[in-house]
Amino acid sequence: MEDNNELIKGRGAQMQAKSRFHAQEIVQEHMEGIDEITDINTPTQYLYENAKQIVNKVDSPDIGLAYSMNPYQGCEHGCIYCYARNSHEYWGYNAGIDFEKKIIVKRNAASVLAKTFEKPNWEVLPIMFSGNTDCYQPIERKLQITRNMLQVIATYKHPVGMITKNHLITRDIDILKELAAQQLVHVSISITSARDEIRQKLEPRASAISQRLKTVEALAKENIPVNVMIAPIIPGINHHEIPQIMKQIADAGASSAAYTIVRLNGSIGVVFEDWIRKAYPDRADKVLNQIKECHGGTLNDSRFSTRMRGQGNIAASIHDLFYVSRKKYLSGREYPPLRTDLFVRSNKGQLGLF
Repeated sequence: MEDNNELIKGRGAQMQAKSRFHAQEIVQEHMEGIDEITDINTPTQYLYENAKQIVNKVDSPDIGLAYSMNPYQGCEHGCIYCYARNSHEYWGYNAGIDFEKKIIVKRNAASVLAKTFEKPNWEVLPIMFSGNTDCYQPIERKLQITRNMLQVIATYKHPVGMITKNHLITRDIDILKELAAQQLVHVSISITSARDEIRQKLEPRASAISQRLKTVEALAKENIPVNVMIAPIIPGINHHEIPQIMKQIADAGASSAAYTIVRLNGSIGVVFEDWIRKAYPDRADKVLNQIKECHGGTLNDSRFSTRMRGQGNIAASIHDLFYVSRKKYLSGREYPPLRTDLFVRSNKGQLGLF
């Protein structure tokens, strides 16, 4: 019989999590497979829909007033810590394996975005790509939905921010250059570790660390403002790597950096704990206890202003290490603000292009 504690490669979550919206759940009663109904390594399934809207208004004390848009729901990158896992429950799936192998594709996202910009009452504020799930996950290489949306952004001269951990964003440097020349784009690359052996466990289907550093370099070379999210910081796993990562991104040309401390709300806590006991059995309790110490004794932290940075001695030491490292390696670099005064609506039927 297969060892139930063996880490299954290629996926982040190692289980199907119970959804808070489901009164019943399907389980495997016999490990020998008599009642087996799911395979954790079955191929990713893409579920296509025609979205009615693509832009969501975000009014959070932590990030201010802005918009977000996500051409995909669920994410094949499989990052074990991802806060977006909980949102998959709203679609009738779960925060475990479902999140990374049942991907909802909003195939009409570009045309819906153009229609949104044509509304007379549209308020021009920066829109964040990937406010929930990565807009450059693997299927984007084939479908190019994100690229089509960027073309809409460029046509209407609308400010946009992007965050990704996939080298695929370099495919769209031609559009990003055009936007950057008008101060209409910010790009954030997420780098969680300096070592691929950690990345492979935390983010099994995301780009290698070396590829992400090359991505920062390629964007910076074209004068596209690049921020690096050293996130999430997981005490006991990657917190000590902050200075090394900061030096690497500075050498690659990053303009700025930011960080968050991991928080494991809702079903993510269950999925993460199952994973860490398989991925790092020797330090699982230590890591979980340190995360709790950063969030008032619990894995779950929804408190505005503290949820991203944590509190207590461990959070304070991470804060100090980050800012000392940033001052040492990124001092004097500028991250230009986004412009909102260049927006133009169509008077000549450009809506029909999308």
